[in-house]
Amino acid sequence: MLRRKTDQPRGVLKTAVADRQRYRHERYHASPDLDPYVEHYWVVEWDLCGQAPERAETLPHPNVHMIFERDGKSRIRGPARAKFSRVLEDKGAVFAVKFTPAGFYPFVGISVSSFSDRTTPLYEVFGPEGDELDHAILSESTDLSRVRLIEDFLRARQPELNDNIRLVTEIVYSVANDRTIVKVEDLVDRHDLNKRTLQRLFARYVGVSPKWVIQRYRLHEAAEQLGAGVLLNQADLALSLGYSDQAHFVRDFRAVVGVAPAAYAEAARQNCSTANR
Repeated sequence: MLRRKTDQPRGVLKTAVADRQRYRHERYHASPDLDPYVEHYWVVEWDLCGQAPERAETLPHPNVHMIFERDGKSRIRGPARAKFSRVLEDKGAVFAVKFTPAGFYPFVGISVSSFSDRTTPLYEVFGPEGDELDHAILSESTDLSRVRLIEDFLRARQPELNDNIRLVTEIVYSVANDRTIVKVEDLVDRHDLNKRTLQRLFARYVGVSPKWVIQRYRLHEAAEQLGAGVLLNQADLALSLGYSDQAHFVRDFRAVVGVAPAAYAEAARQNCSTANR
């Protein structure tokens, strides 16, 4: 039996024009034995035939995704520093595995940094079995049957759960859930690790640096607060996110999201006003 995730997904940007009521988005918990490796499975389906294309945008999390899509688009997508943007048009569907922050490493045994900021065909990672899995997943028509197939595939690889995987995943989740973590030294002190060791662990298991993970989750926090449709003091927001000044925060936000915080907040307020009419 599939267990749906009911918490709100983080990192969905208000810069997009996609109407979430026009497509199906589901997330499912992994079976307990795969929890250390799989954060969840996700499904997106859309049917915009006869309608204008829509754009969806997110700030990617520090996770690897195994993505299944028709027309030869199935792939491994590593942690991405840039904003993810995609135009949804006509009719389509995606089924994917979102690994835990350190959960992909046991299935490949090589540094996850080699997957960062790139997509890789399944064949290049898993050989002929990757192609066989791709065909089998895309031949199924239900979420349950696809989850069963991918879980059988992952279990067959007998991943080894070592202490580093547990530790790194715990550290990344602590950053996601604790907004007071604003610099690498906070992690060094909390987990009693030296900075160099922390950097090596993140390069191997996560694929991006601790500093990047902290900045990304603080930008998630900024986007959520700015997108809530209420007026904020941006200088105070920047300070709460660990920035020494507002200008640095504005520069980082614009570089990743594509617009300045003020413009993002204004667009969110307009969207809220339109939706409430």
